[in-house]
Amino acid sequence: MIRSIRTASFLLSIVACGVALTAAPAGAQDLGIAVGSVAPAVKVQSLDGKQVDLAQYIGKTPMLIEFWATWCPNCRELMPTLLDVEKKYGKKVKFVALAVAINQSPERVRRFLAAHPLPHDTFYDAEGNAAGAFDAPATSYVVVLDKAGRVVYTGLGGKQDLDAAIKKAL
Repeated sequence: MIRSIRTASFLLSIVACGVALTAAPAGAQDLGIAVGSVAPAVKVQSLDGKQVDLAQYIGKTPMLIEFWATWCPNCRELMPTLLDVEKKYGKKVKFVALAVAINQSPERVRRFLAAHPLPHDTFYDAEGNAAGAFDAPATSYVVVLDKAGRVVYTGLGGKQDLDAAIKKAL
């Protein structure tokens, strides 16, 4: 019941944000987890179904987390920017994509990644735990954490200044 309420709420947010994002490019937002807060440690799944605890990454190095979906046009628009900053900062920052469980499965994500390989870890948020804990308003939602695990940036949409966001974490 809680999962279906969380999923329905997340889906409504995606629709609302998707409409808003088509009108204007988005940057840093006042949505989602509060800037300055400590990132929650949540459990997600690897694409082969094994449990992964994000706590193993949080607070060890700066980190960029993207809430993502194979079907998300804003995620596709953001991808070149994300890949550029990952190429630039990949040795200093941990990059993680969290595939949401709405209208996709681990198998669908694996097929997408086979056709479009990405250099960062991609996990599956099967129960919506991460989306709920980070208060993700929609896909293409990015959270940047500093080395201490504090949120220094949140952003939404296909046009974000991820270079500036990562500089806040370094």
